[in-house]
Amino acid sequence: MTAAPVHPARPVLACGEVRTCLLPSLQALDSRAAAQLLRLRADEPVRISERPSMHALSPEVLTGVDCRLPASNGSKVRGVGTVAARAALTEGRLLQATAWFSVPAAGPDLRRPWGQYLVRPGLVEPFGKLPEQATAEGVLRGAGRGELDLGVIAEGLLAQLRRHALLDRRVPFKSSPTRLRWVARREPAGEGASLTSFTVAEGGLRTMELSLPADVPAASAVGLCEDLALHDWLLTTVQHMLDNSRLGSAGGPPVIETLQPVVVHLLHLWMPRAHVDPALAHLWDVLEQRPGFSRQWENLSRRIRDRLALQAVATPQQALSDAR
Repeated sequence: MTAAPVHPARPVLACGEVRTCLLPSLQALDSRAAAQLLRLRADEPVRISERPSMHALSPEVLTGVDCRLPASNGSKVRGVGTVAARAALTEGRLLQATAWFSVPAAGPDLRRPWGQYLVRPGLVEPFGKLPEQATAEGVLRGAGRGELDLGVIAEGLLAQLRRHALLDRRVPFKSSPTRLRWVARREPAGEGASLTSFTVAEGGLRTMELSLPADVPAASAVGLCEDLALHDWLLTTVQHMLDNSRLGSAGGPPVIETLQPVVVHLLHLWMPRAHVDPALAHLWDVLEQRPGFSRQWENLSRRIRDRLALQAVATPQQALSDAR
């Protein structure tokens, strides 16, 4: 007589990492090409949204894992299950890859057959009790040797997509990728979602901590984190382009050459919450208050437009002076 499968406990923690970069293509992809790029599985279609901006989302792919879970306190808790990953393309220009998993407070002491893990995509079970706080801190810190590394999985998916035959591997301007590591703790039924911390570290790394109601799926947290990571990349990239330009001392063609990519490729992409689950969209309010994402973006945009306006006025005057 076959024993009935043991159902795992409800997840208490969801963890993920988002990688964001400029698509290596001189021209932005249209929706048909985006669907071709992100077709990671033959049995599920790529989801395309045309409004309010073109957004393509791949089906999820799974990676089987059997290794130690990240832990800040040195705990060596083995986890077995599957990590889910997906890719997104916004306006045919910005590429993202996310890897994530959920984990319950405790798991069995014996390894289950792989079939039982595969039917629960994105779930990793610990052997015994999960050190929840240490695991959350370990994910945000980054995996150590021999620990489950979400960044490696996300980066592997990005690398696969960047090698696609559709792409010419040329870019309209230089930029750097960013990484967002996040953890979301599950709250009891009736509790609301909250964003408890967001930090900016060196080397393009950001970290974020959330609290999620029990009835909000992990995929909704993934969507929120992808949206945040995309807009953080926009802010970081435009600020970096301005900081490294000579806008205060240069004029003429150098100004136009520096600012044109921002105007042509980036300014129209600022649309917070456009593809976020309504149950979590209000968490953007925290970021609008401090550090004030949209205020920063409006300030950068105004600075760019004012500089271009001044340049437009100065160019005819310079031409007239040269003629004399």
